[in-house]
Amino acid sequence: MERMELMSIGDFARAAGLTPKALRIYDDLDLLPPAEVDDRTGYRFYATEQLGHARLIAALRRVGMPLERIRVALDLPPAAIAAEVTSFWRQTEADVRSRRTQVSALVADLRAKESIMTTNRAPRTRVAHALGRGERDEQLDAVHVGDGLWAVADGFHGTPSVAEEFVRRLASEPLPIGAERWDSLAAECAADLADDGRGSTFTAIALNGDVATIAHLGDSRAWLMRDGVLRQLTTDHTEVSALVEDGRLSEEEARLHPRRAVLNRALAAGLLTDPDVVGVTVQRGDRLVLTTDGVHALFPAERLGQLLAEEDADAAAAAVTAAVRDAGEPDNHALVLIDVEG
Repeated sequence: MERMELMSIGDFARAAGLTPKALRIYDDLDLLPPAEVDDRTGYRFYATEQLGHARLIAALRRVGMPLERIRVALDLPPAAIAAEVTSFWRQTEADVRSRRTQVSALVADLRAKESIMTTNRAPRTRVAHALGRGERDEQLDAVHVGDGLWAVADGFHGTPSVAEEFVRRLASEPLPIGAERWDSLAAECAADLADDGRGSTFTAIALNGDVATIAHLGDSRAWLMRDGVLRQLTTDHTEVSALVEDGRLSEEEARLHPRRAVLNRALAAGLLTDPDVVGVTVQRGDRLVLTTDGVHALFPAERLGQLLAEEDADAAAAAVTAAVRDAGEPDNHALVLIDVEG
């Protein structure tokens, strides 16, 4: 009997478009076990005949198919797999339509209720910020530090920086900015863009009384640190984040996913430009934080929280900046800290 041609886990991962860690996950789930395992070292080897299954698993996970459904699909002929994918996607679209109806009803109900009681007095704040170019040839990130309005923006795909143009427009906006104005501001910025791949994310905080309004588009982030605990206030607008939120990808798979940075909403031609606009009530001692992915992509939330634990805002910003540099500073990075002092 002819012996199978075996590949190391590294070579197999590269050929399949996966990572060795992803292959270990699929082995643990008994979805793609290796052809052989070295008894002494535990090192995994894969057969070239397994490449088709590996590539199919990767493709099905990219569209969010659940693992158990993939397990069934792997035993089917190609035409039957195609039918299974079609069935899965039809149900996904039906689920979205159902949720859209429910969301519309919920929003209408909530807007009809009494709004959150707020104080009119603007709290005192202390603000620190940082902006770095990192290893990039150009600075495409931008920050806005105003009187009661702060933002970070992360431009992509070349100059002139869409992020810089966005914060320039933001600086001329009268306060407070309502939800409808955030929608129209984003649409105006995107409408001026050519279909050349350029674009930007943004995350902004406007403080009115004791309510912080957060407007967000893309994968920049807003955070709240209260009583030493850091909490993310925004959800990344990426293909992978949506799959994690729906429970279709694990956090570990998402971290390794080849399309983890692909945006599905941003200030860019051809993408959805409607921002999320949410409110959070703040109190004395809170620290609001804005970051671009040149910061938070380098650290898990727990580590970022440790860096932000410095009592003084300037010291906290300096600690984060130093950690970014120690991590190699691979990308443009922007950071704004707003301490609510009462």
